[in-house]
Amino acid sequence: MHSLPSQPIWLRRLTLGYLALWVAALVVGRMELLPEWSVGLVLAISLPLGVYWIMRLRQANAEPLVWSIVGSVFFIALWQLSVVGSEVLGLAEFTSSFAQTGLLGFFLIGLAWVIWFLEKASRRIELDRIDRAMQGGTLPTHLDENDVLVSQPIWSPLDPQAWYYGREGRKLKQSTLAFFTYGTLFWLASLLLSQVGGCQEEYELPAGGGKQKTVSQQVRIQKVIRKKYVVNPYSSISFKVPPIDEVKLQLQEVTAHQYTIGYGEGTGAGFGGGTSKGKVRLIRLEYDGGDWDLNFGIGGDNNMLLEYGVLTQQKTADQSESIRISQLANFPKEKAPPLVFLTGQKSLTVANNEVKTLREYLLDKHGMLFASSGSGNFHNQLMSLMSRVLPEIKPVAVPLDDTIHRVPFAMPTLPYVVPHGGREALGWTIDGRLVAYYHPGDISDAWADGHAGVSSDIYNSCYQLGANVINYGHVEYSKWLQSKGKGK
Repeated sequence: MHSLPSQPIWLRRLTLGYLALWVAALVVGRMELLPEWSVGLVLAISLPLGVYWIMRLRQANAEPLVWSIVGSVFFIALWQLSVVGSEVLGLAEFTSSFAQTGLLGFFLIGLAWVIWFLEKASRRIELDRIDRAMQGGTLPTHLDENDVLVSQPIWSPLDPQAWYYGREGRKLKQSTLAFFTYGTLFWLASLLLSQVGGCQEEYELPAGGGKQKTVSQQVRIQKVIRKKYVVNPYSSISFKVPPIDEVKLQLQEVTAHQYTIGYGEGTGAGFGGGTSKGKVRLIRLEYDGGDWDLNFGIGGDNNMLLEYGVLTQQKTADQSESIRISQLANFPKEKAPPLVFLTGQKSLTVANNEVKTLREYLLDKHGMLFASSGSGNFHNQLMSLMSRVLPEIKPVAVPLDDTIHRVPFAMPTLPYVVPHGGREALGWTIDGRLVAYYHPGDISDAWADGHAGVSSDIYNSCYQLGANVINYGHVEYSKWLQSKGKGK
């Protein structure tokens, strides 16, 4: 049987050096000090290194404990590689799945090690106690878990004869305490790490300006001159002569961008208070209990982000993204997302602390929620959620002549795929500003590849409506920044 020390010293040193580099790459990547591809390159080295370790252990017939150590480390390395790799490759729809699945695996691996350590430590303590009792000549002829070989109260949780475990089912109580302690510490550590990473997150508007007007539709008359024919009347060839100048009038409807879409006095499409490196981002909110990632990423709401850039000429991010509701607390005031998107078909579970975070985002950070329903059940749960987030505000129908339905594109009717929550958009308004806009007809289905089979008129209108809502959220945020003297 072989153990870790039996492996070549160069391999152990190389592995320890790489582990230090691996941790540094994760930390620097989380702080966004290096591009994702460079972090992914460092993490990718773990794959051949891990495979080599496995080959060495097989050849050396290593003991189970060594296999467990190497396997645990290799799993963590593969987990982080899959998360970062999916981001680098633009597979945003898989990133969250890899992250959550890996986190669950990490929790279970950690729990297994806690159980192993607890059992080993408890057994060691009991054997030491028995040895001392044998040396003192006080060892009974028969022992079970209810026999106590101590005269003073024991406080160590590693000792199954600690006084707070009682006299019945000590091992079960010890294991239960270990589980809840480990689970609590794991949760706190995860929360702390998410907070630390989120402190580096900021949202910046794209610099520029524009006006709040409806994009006009104008009719252009186009004159098409067809071919002229010169015919010899004395030719022996029979030929039907068309009108020498056949003119056809075509009516073509075109979208005329007679002004820049945005808000402020800057140059180019954008917003006052923005920066040169700012971009419009479409951020999806993650939640528990359902399918928060419905139509998410490439082939989904990424299409909406691309269309927004085409329709408005504003700078946009390369792809849509997602965050936990709790991560909204990590954005500083005046650098928070102007708008976040929420949708789904199944359950919508939001904890009380997340409700508080979402409320603070909407009110204190001047954010906006853009929600859409993918089912009747989700509609009901969303209404329930908003009654918790904004209990003092009642939703009202948003008329078609509202700014959000006219700028930059006029909506003659509300486009939808399936009216799960009715045929009218609902809004929650505070001081004249829509802090939440709810589309009842599965708008993300219209954005997705295939467009749920609806006509081009409907899905193009859904793109335009999505552009209106996104632009509205950014305009209101720009107004708020300018009111604080943060730009023109």
